[in-house]
Amino acid sequence: MVHFDSTSNQLQTLSGRSGQGGAARKRPMSKSTKILLGTALLLVLLTTAVLYYSSAVFLQLFIAFALAYILNPLVVILERKGVKRLYGIMIVFLLSVVLCGVFAVFFVVSITGELSNMQINLPAYVRHLYEITPESIKGYLVVETADKLALRLNELLLQARSAAPDLLKPLLSFLQKTLTSTVGVLLALLGYLIIPVYLFYLLFDLPQLKTFIESFIPERFRPAYAAKLAEVDAVLSGFVRGQLSVCAILALLYSAGLYAIGIDLAIAIGTLAGATFIIPYVGTIIGICLSVVMALLKFNDILHPLLCLGWFGFVQLIEGAIITPKIVGNTVGLHPLVAIVALLIGGQLFGITGMLLAVPATAVLQVFLRSLTEYYRNSDFYREG
Repeated sequence: MVHFDSTSNQLQTLSGRSGQGGAARKRPMSKSTKILLGTALLLVLLTTAVLYYSSAVFLQLFIAFALAYILNPLVVILERKGVKRLYGIMIVFLLSVVLCGVFAVFFVVSITGELSNMQINLPAYVRHLYEITPESIKGYLVVETADKLALRLNELLLQARSAAPDLLKPLLSFLQKTLTSTVGVLLALLGYLIIPVYLFYLLFDLPQLKTFIESFIPERFRPAYAAKLAEVDAVLSGFVRGQLSVCAILALLYSAGLYAIGIDLAIAIGTLAGATFIIPYVGTIIGICLSVVMALLKFNDILHPLLCLGWFGFVQLIEGAIITPKIVGNTVGLHPLVAIVALLIGGQLFGITGMLLAVPATAVLQVFLRSLTEYYRNSDFYREG
């Protein structure tokens, strides 16, 4: 791993050239340097403000960047085989559309069949729920029969819908910002429809973008910049590609296990749990809650809910011990406690968008903190005495 040592040595060499002794090192910053630093700080503040007040657009760009990280290696492979980058992007786009279409057809057919079975079994669900409901709750809800319980459940669902904005503020804050007006709705829909356009330009101009950014780096700092950029790229690509691969594997495992247990909507619950695992720990919690509820409603026993809990625990154990280390590796390397704190802070500040970005942003920050720690331990202040 490359740290700030090379940059520090370069700075010390430049300082030695300008003069000897402490007087040269204490030379005040020039006026142009102060102006550049002030401008950079102002740009960072403006960028942060823009991102905070345009989270919808930023989420669309984040999705496009994530997809670019996934597809760019395939484009590079085709480019190395002599295929022009434009044609390579078109081939990758076509293959992606075909794969997504096949998955969509399979998913829709599976969910349609599961929903049909659930509709047939709905009276049995209500009857089982009535049987396991304690008498005190039945008396409080004034439900003497299963039919009255079904009516009461409909009323509770209507009340839950009205209370949803208060209960799901982190989830709905994003929608409230984007759907406040007709113009907002149109812009939000348009933004998500042009994600493929973002993706195309990101893939096509990615080499030029890297060269353009590097042109602003002073020549003496470019080796350290290139090394640090490679490390950050490894962290981000490892998280994006690795985490999405983990989500797909978990969705398959969750769905297969729940289907074998006999849970209705097994594919829907498993896919939802795997997809939402992009936010660590959230997918597991959602999958456990939904599968346990469905098991209670269908089987009216304790065995099948325990089987669901056991399966999710087993898959989670495999994920932590085998799947994530093999696919993601140590590129991210965040402690679970750090990841949880980052998720909470990101959700508090930026809602769902913040939760999506919390882990990769913290992993990138950790790259620079490791380098800063190493620089500090090699400094005269730390080694003195």
